[in-house]
Amino acid sequence: MILLFAGYISTSVANEKSQAMLEDALSAAPSSLKDKVTVMDWEKNVLQKGNSNYTCFPTPAQLQGKAPMCMDKSWMEWADAWMNKKPFTAKTIGISYMLAGDEGASNTDPYAEGATADNDWVKEGPHLMIITPDKALLDSLSTDPHNGGPYVMWKDTPYVHIMIPVGDRK
Repeated sequence: MILLFAGYISTSVANEKSQAMLEDALSAAPSSLKDKVTVMDWEKNVLQKGNSNYTCFPTPAQLQGKAPMCMDKSWMEWADAWMNKKPFTAKTIGISYMLAGDEGASNTDPYAEGATADNDWVKEGPHLMIITPDKALLDSLSTDPHNGGPYVMWKDTPYVHIMIPVGDRK
């Protein structure tokens, strides 16, 4: 009986953790996609099977606060390259949602782990991110995250993308 109860408690805790990760991941998606996306944890366990081309992930465990994201196929390729420090070239336009915002990142260094005097650390509110195969399109946009509109993040790196704020900054 005690083993059965311990198994129930363990399963219950795992289910609560999975539910919390699911809710966190879905907070990145627009309401029109929430019931259509696949949701995975960072070990690639499926928490919700979807039928769209978007996959959402909860905030990575190593981060404080919130930073969930929903990515299309192009962004999934981008994320794999970034996480594994591999080269990346976008083949198509890609769109990623981070509608819960994030707790901060350097606007210049894709691997910065905290704010420094020279890495332009930004805590962003709800935003979209866009990658494009045509890097010349980025030349007309500012790299200043404080300009009040879209801006280019991580320019001159393989992970360059456009940030489009859609709500108040944190």
